[in-house]
Amino acid sequence: MIRIQNLTLPAGGSPDLLRRKAARLLGVSPDAIEELALARQSIDARRKNDVHYVCTVDVSLPDEDTLVRRAGTPDVTLFRRQPYVFPAVGRKSSLAPVVVGMGPAGLFAALFLARNGLAPVILERGRPVEERTADVERFWRSGTLDPSSNVQFGEGGAGTFSDGKLTTGTRDPRISVVLETLAAAGAPEDILWQQKPHIGTDVLRRVVRQLREELLELGCAIHFQHRLTGLELRNGRLRALRVQGPQGPCELPCDTLVLAPGHSARDTFQMLLEAGVPMERKPFAVGVRIEHRQAAVSQAQLGPAWEKFPPADYKLACHLPNGRSAFTFCVCPGGQVVAAASEPGRLVTNGMSPRARDGAVINGGLLVGVSPADFGSGGPLAGVNFQRIWEEAAFALGGGDFRAPVQTVGDLLAGRGSRSLGAVVPTYRPGVTPADLSRCLPDYVTETLRGALPLLGRRLRGFDAPDAVLTGVETRSSSPVRILRGEDFQSAVRGLYPCGEGAGYAGGITSAAVDGIRAAEAVAAGEVPP
Repeated sequence: MIRIQNLTLPAGGSPDLLRRKAARLLGVSPDAIEELALARQSIDARRKNDVHYVCTVDVSLPDEDTLVRRAGTPDVTLFRRQPYVFPAVGRKSSLAPVVVGMGPAGLFAALFLARNGLAPVILERGRPVEERTADVERFWRSGTLDPSSNVQFGEGGAGTFSDGKLTTGTRDPRISVVLETLAAAGAPEDILWQQKPHIGTDVLRRVVRQLREELLELGCAIHFQHRLTGLELRNGRLRALRVQGPQGPCELPCDTLVLAPGHSARDTFQMLLEAGVPMERKPFAVGVRIEHRQAAVSQAQLGPAWEKFPPADYKLACHLPNGRSAFTFCVCPGGQVVAAASEPGRLVTNGMSPRARDGAVINGGLLVGVSPADFGSGGPLAGVNFQRIWEEAAFALGGGDFRAPVQTVGDLLAGRGSRSLGAVVPTYRPGVTPADLSRCLPDYVTETLRGALPLLGRRLRGFDAPDAVLTGVETRSSSPVRILRGEDFQSAVRGLYPCGEGAGYAGGITSAAVDGIRAAEAVAAGEVPP
């Protein structure tokens, strides 16, 4: 197979044009190419009057070695696919492994264990995605929160109500098998080649259901509305789990637990701390959601031809003289800001987009990094306490009924609370309350946002537009704790394999899924002593 990079394609250009360009570069007829597959596609918008796609393709045809040598360019190389191979299974135990949590890490850990003959028992505190979706919609309509079934908890994890972005900064070879697994479960095939792949929350829910069906076909036992409440240990090794289910508490014999709790499982963190599982506090970020008109952002990013391309996003960051940094996070083109609370009396926001990204507004997290020095207390759960302080303040500022406090960028920069809004209509449900967001953010976060917005506006025209809307607060950018593990993926409590975003080892759907696969590999390779 030959890989050809840096082929350009105009908006609306056909695959036939790629075939002709590839053939010209190889010095052959287009008909000589037996197979052509798109491997990567990105948008080059550096020159606004010449925005186009940049493509990488893989082609198959006779005498490839000769053609590559004759092309004489680093853009044309021989390419050999390296398929993922799960390592040999060495585990010996009469007990099935247990997976707690059905977010990306838990789902992929369970799936790869089951595909290799180690079908686990799966425990999920929330409900199946169909029921969970109804619970979330009810919350957004009425403000009635179900603490066990919401944007944070339930089948699919927090990412189910997001944009379904699959971008990651990691280079792990398992990324390909994650994307292939999602595509086989019904995700759009373009996730295999888009530079910034995304599924969309509407499609992702169907993908999660399909993954569940495969798990059941492979012999997994899935128990919804079952919450891990305790660990039974003997000589520092896991022997059983205490579980709370619909019929009451029970004990489940267990010598191997893949723990993928999600970043909002605060009661689980407390239980682990009390059980003596080593943990540490870790940095994360807090801030707001910022909303702009999608058309304005697309025009600024893509120039006059913006309507010929998919809705544009952005990725911005800056460092301030106060030593703080601000950055955008989890940008959702054509999406909405969502109520993402998981506890009564505490308000949290997030963002999501459908597959089509066809809404009038784009939103993104605008966040400031915080570290343990900011938390105001010690101990592994200091970050959790810090989150709760500002979530409670936002809940009160919004009116105490899960309406979110909002402020225009113009008012924030002027140092005054908002009494009315402009052309950008907030998308958050169940509703918003114009307010002064400095009352639900640390002073240094407000100061950093005020300093950052004009700087970011120079990098993306209109980012600091006075009528852009800020919605508070976003506190769940990543886990506030890390559950310590060794190179064998086990905690000091032997048999406990913490993984995923909640355990502090990932930052998004793809990286969490990869970490789940790595945990499954470690479980499969291990031999549990008697």
